[in-house]
Amino acid sequence: MKSVVCFGAKDLRIEDRETPPVGPDEVLVRVEAGGICGSDLHYYNHGGFGAIRIREPMILGHEVAGRVAETGAAVEHIAVGDLVAVNPSRPCGDCEYCRRAMYNQCLDMRYYGSAMRFPHVQGAFREALTAKAWQCHKLPDTVSARDAAFAEPLSVALHAVNRAGALIGRRVLVTGTGPIGALVVAVAKSHGALQVVATDVVDAALERARAVGADTTINVASNASELDTFAEGKGTFDIVVEASGNQAALTSALNVIRPRGRLVQLGLGGDVSIPQNVLVAKEIELCGSFRFHEEFAWAVELIGAGRIPLAPLLTGVFPIEDAVAAFEAAGDRSESMKVQLSFG
Repeated sequence: MKSVVCFGAKDLRIEDRETPPVGPDEVLVRVEAGGICGSDLHYYNHGGFGAIRIREPMILGHEVAGRVAETGAAVEHIAVGDLVAVNPSRPCGDCEYCRRAMYNQCLDMRYYGSAMRFPHVQGAFREALTAKAWQCHKLPDTVSARDAAFAEPLSVALHAVNRAGALIGRRVLVTGTGPIGALVVAVAKSHGALQVVATDVVDAALERARAVGADTTINVASNASELDTFAEGKGTFDIVVEASGNQAALTSALNVIRPRGRLVQLGLGGDVSIPQNVLVAKEIELCGSFRFHEEFAWAVELIGAGRIPLAPLLTGVFPIEDAVAAFEAAGDRSESMKVQLSFG
């Protein structure tokens, strides 16, 4: 089956790869749609990120949905023909953190399209994927595979909002409105936030954040002073979700968050410096948000019910044969938000 394989920086190839046979507790999914994620772009553009490097050819991708083509003998809750979103996260279920139900912190995690371990965990950008039945979550036939493929990034956003706590009546700032940040905006509004303000340095991204629910958007590259008004009285926001991984965004967020507010660090960007005096004096809670677990099932339910606006975020669909063009488009934030591959 055709697969999107990364050999290193700017070396992406379409290759035929064998599909493993279906075991008793597994299903064969004919992949229809796959979203290109930031980590996929890092592998494509740089051959990895930080100390994580591609050391062998690796199939990319972890945001996929498709139709079930075959089921194992022990599979009961999924049938051939069902549309499913595939959870790319496979915790071991036996380590210390899995036993505590902290599955996203698994010590032996296998996550599709990841070079964090060797041999690498091959990804899901392939025409056919053999997966555990429990990874596959059924959606109604009224939902498209393109929408279903948003389940993974929506899960990340849901986990961040889950870490933020109750949002009803709260004022929320989201810094960074790439696909994940924009989905955080949408989720925050659906969770009852009184006001959601979004910041970015790209006007096109902010326009899409408004389309999914942001009450106010600020381009902090051209109009940074607009954010300063929210710093009055020691700060305006009860919750900040920092989704850019940028130190300047983190620092400015600390200035506009209320005393005893919570700052959820979702974006990844390496080492940063924090104004410790502000953090201490305002008694700000700082917490991280990493991947997801139970939120994947919630994401599927929300997508199936049509409760999250996804159409404004899908900016391009390319056939698998044009994967290189798709990755180039996905890397252009002035034009693209979420770019997907079509597998047939």
